[in-house]
This record gives sequence, C-alpha cells and structure tokens, in this order.
Amino acid sequence: MTTEPLTSLDRSTLRERALDALRSAIIAGQYRPGDHLGEVELAAGLGVSRGTVREALRHLQQEGLVTPSARGMLRVRSHTATEIKELFQVRAALEGLAVRLLIASPKRDAAVAALRGAVADLDDTHRDFMAHVDADMAFHLLLCELSGNSMLATAWRQLAGRIRVTIMARGEGQSTLMSGSYHAPIVDAIEAGDVTKAFDVLQEHMDRAAERLAGPAEEG
Repeated sequence: MTTEPLTSLDRSTLRERALDALRSAIIAGQYRPGDHLGEVELAAGLGVSRGTVREALRHLQQEGLVTPSARGMLRVRSHTATEIKELFQVRAALEGLAVRLLIASPKRDAAVAALRGAVADLDDTHRDFMAHVDADMAFHLLLCELSGNSMLATAWRQLAGRIRVTIMARGEGQSTLMSGSYHAPIVDAIEAGDVTKAFDVLQEHMDRAAERLAGPAEEG
C-alpha cells in the first residue's frame, strides 16, 4: 500500500494554524490597535515561514482586523469613532431583523428560554473581563442563530472580529455594557411579542454601546 505525500495538506494546515493564532492574539488584546505586525518576528514566534505569515496577514486584512500603515507594514486596525458607530448601526440592522424573525417564529418560547440562559451567563461574577466579552458575544450570536436565518448569522460572524477588537480596546471600564440587566430587556420584549418595543430596545442598546465604545479608551 502506498501513501500519498501530505506536503500540500501540511502547508494548508500551517497556514490555518498561523491564521487562527494571529486572529486569537488580536481579538484577545495581545496585539493592540495600532501595533505593527512584523513578518519576521511573527514567523519566528510561530515557527513558520514568512510566506505563511504573509498569507495569514492577508486574510486578516480581508477580515478587517489589520490594515496597511504608512511604512508599508501591516498593523492592527484601530477603528475611528465614526467606524465604530457605523459598525453598531449594521449590528442593529442585523439583530433587529433577528428579533423580528424570532417574534414571528413558532419556536419563540424555546428561543426565549435559551436567551434567558445566555443572559444568566452574563451575570457570572466569577468571570474575568475576557470571559465576559465571550459571554456578551455569545448572547448576540445566539440571538441571530435562533432567528432561523443562516445568512443573517453568517453576516454577524463576519463582523465578530471587529466587534471584539473594539470592545477589548476600550478596557474593563465598559463592563456594564455586558451585564445581564443590560440585555434582559431585549429578551423581555421578544417574550412579550412586541416587535416595536423589541426593535426600540435593541436600537437603544446599540446606540448606547456605540457611544460608550467610540469614546476614549479607559485605562485598565
């Protein structure tokens, strides 16, 4: 029995691992907005070739997590106040559609129960800041997934990296934005079947978050 060479598979695997490692480092705040990402240093740290790192960085550029600097190097994207507000306007549109679909769904009661569980996770006081960010992101993704519209959920996931980087860049002073009490009114309105109320509550939620996150980053 002969075994086919795995060169191509290995190369692909390295590229994906490098991409996952760099993406995770950025969204976890290991690399801050504005930090330059040097191919040589990254390649040495990851134990891969510069070409592999270059491909990973190119993908992250497409995701909007890194951007070219004046010197031609790539750096972690630093979102302006306008970009943050635009990001949350798109979030409001996507999640507004999600609540409309949820209210009209015959599975609304089950969805509400699942969302209540996600709200409870937000109030776990034993979690650190990163875990609270994870719980916040999980709530909003669940909202979109429960809508039953797979394209909506996919569109939200494409924004997830930018959302997380924005939150991480603001510091722990923004933790109130991720509390259960801040999210519960959204679920209450969905449970009540009030489309207008649900949309208004969600819009206020996004507007307030955008206003806070677009301000100066707090020292943490």
